[in-house]
Amino acid sequence: MADVVNLRQFRKQKARGEREAAAEQNRALHGRTKAEKERDRISVERAEKFVDGHRRDRDPEKSDQ
Repeated sequence: MADVVNLRQFRKQKARGEREAAAEQNRALHGRTKAEKERDRISVERAEKFVDGHRRDRDPEKSDQ
């Protein structure tokens, strides 16, 4: 015979798991030092600049040069 499951406890356990997953994501996003954030920002800017510099057809409206 199947085990009896208390739905209230199941819901609470599921909610706990969802909150823990959200907390883990927030720790990854916001739990960094200022230097790490600055390094990532510079890395993204450098990558964007590299891609923009190697485009074949440039957008005349975005011409900064």
